[in-house]
Amino acid sequence: MRYAVYWDELASEVRRCTWFYKGDKDNKYVPYSESFSQVLEETYKLAVTLDEWKKKLESPNREIIILHNPKLMVHYQPVAGSDEWGSTPTEQGRPRTVKRGVENISVDIHCGEPLQIDHLVFVVHGIGPACDLRFRSIVQCVNDFRSVSLNLLQTHFKKAQENQQIGRVEFLPVNWHSPLHSTGVDVDLQRITLPSINRLRHFTNDTILDVFFYNSPTYCQTIVDTVASEMNRIYTLFLQRNPDFKGGVSIAGHSLGSLILFDILTNQKESLGDMDGEKDAPNIVVDEGDTLTLEEGLKKLQLSEFFNIFEKEKVDKEALALCTDKDLQEMGIPLGPRKKILNYFRTRKNSTGINRPTLQPASGVTISNIPKESGFCSKTDATGNGDYLDVGIGQVSVKYPRLIYKPEIFFAFGSPIGMFLTVRGLKRIDPNYKFPTCKGFFNIYHPFDPVAYRIEPMVVPGVEFEPMLIPHHKGRKRMHLELREGLTRMSMDLKNNLLGSLRMAWKSFTRAPYPALQASETTEETEAESESSSEKLSDVNTEETPVAVKEEVPPINVGMLNGGQRIDYVLQEKPIESFNEYLFALQSHLCYWESEDTVLLVLKEIYQTQGIFLDQPLQ
Repeated sequence: MRYAVYWDELASEVRRCTWFYKGDKDNKYVPYSESFSQVLEETYKLAVTLDEWKKKLESPNREIIILHNPKLMVHYQPVAGSDEWGSTPTEQGRPRTVKRGVENISVDIHCGEPLQIDHLVFVVHGIGPACDLRFRSIVQCVNDFRSVSLNLLQTHFKKAQENQQIGRVEFLPVNWHSPLHSTGVDVDLQRITLPSINRLRHFTNDTILDVFFYNSPTYCQTIVDTVASEMNRIYTLFLQRNPDFKGGVSIAGHSLGSLILFDILTNQKESLGDMDGEKDAPNIVVDEGDTLTLEEGLKKLQLSEFFNIFEKEKVDKEALALCTDKDLQEMGIPLGPRKKILNYFRTRKNSTGINRPTLQPASGVTISNIPKESGFCSKTDATGNGDYLDVGIGQVSVKYPRLIYKPEIFFAFGSPIGMFLTVRGLKRIDPNYKFPTCKGFFNIYHPFDPVAYRIEPMVVPGVEFEPMLIPHHKGRKRMHLELREGLTRMSMDLKNNLLGSLRMAWKSFTRAPYPALQASETTEETEAESESSSEKLSDVNTEETPVAVKEEVPPINVGMLNGGQRIDYVLQEKPIESFNEYLFALQSHLCYWESEDTVLLVLKEIYQTQGIFLDQPLQ
């Protein structure tokens, strides 16, 4: 059996295959179970040894297998129904072919992964339990992402692999949908859901409502706690299983998952040094200054009798720090002990003087008005209670947990971050602003993705410029894009030449016939030519600006959110997608998991931080 380590998944069978069968309509061989394969193998060996064939065997499903000779073995399926005597025909129906061994069977057996892990990437999903058009889970989609990355490492980082400079990048999924919908909210929703169009309403409740959950104070807290605690848990478990790991960590989010990560990152401490000295980060209680276990902590508070309750509910010290009064009440903890526990964590927090950094209020104020050192300021409510802080850019007032590592790069796929910031009332992002703990930020999107929005125009609102075009993983632009740009350029040249010719003809046609004006007309003509040529140049420059932006890095300051580098990166659409962008809109939002161009950009940026580059730079 195979068991998942980092995520929840049913155990799957690992079958050692020696005997196979295939029907006429089957496109591949199917293995028998190990136990029945052993029976077949013993019967086959006996037949070969004694040279006695036409052996009949009955499978556990009452199917008949006949071994005629080493090259002809058939499998008869049982026919439904029986005659009046209760017996079932044994050799009816079209037989299946039976095969021994794996020779001439095209089996795609995974050859394994490099043992050396250079970098760890956490991937957070968007709305709903399904992440692509095949309704696969985040685990399956990240498996695809990992497989594509392994293939690209072999083709684009071949020299580094041959020199044993690199191993691989590990991508691990972070699931927050299941914990959110296990809170009992689905039962509450089901009670008020109308019975008509049942499937559509179920889809809405299970998928689209996640956006509204994130804008609810109660469920937003659940979501950010789940995402942060899951990443911290997996990171700790990963280090336990890979004690020699020296690489960095990055995070990636798809759709709403990118917004969740963005909000968590904007509310981190300036440095991990501040965090290490704290006695209480919102979701990390056990740190260097606090070695007490949950049992010892309860004993210190004289509440040892409640340890079994917490153990039963699988609440460790980290989880207990996140519990509210209502959570403790639902576990059956009396009022007195509840107050003791909550006061314990609150006292320890106040003693360390933690203030969660928040952005300035967005109504009428832009981020550019925030002090330039960090772009943050702290603010408490009128009662002086630091538990409820005004997040300031329309974020729900929740306690944002701390991550126990500093992410190197944040990748956003098909992200609505720009839209949410605008809807929250934010007009501009200060060019000097950067994440407190993360140096890099890449906003990657498909041009037809209906959920994706740009970030750079919020940093440089007064300038219009195109996003960076992501190179095709095989190099250059796709042919249809080059053809389109060539035709656009040619049509503009023709148009400008035609307009210039018409303008000159009109000037000569309307020219006055007085000899005394010839000199002045020549001057006018020259001026008209220079004017038309300047107009032509300006037209061409105007029209060709997008091409120039894509081919050459423009001298545009897009701020420090990505360390001074460009932020927005657009994929090249496929030729078939360009026929009808509406038809491929939904698919475009879910295309990132198997997109070689996306994965290659992620790998390129990760390995550049280690001083390792592509074999051949893509154009």
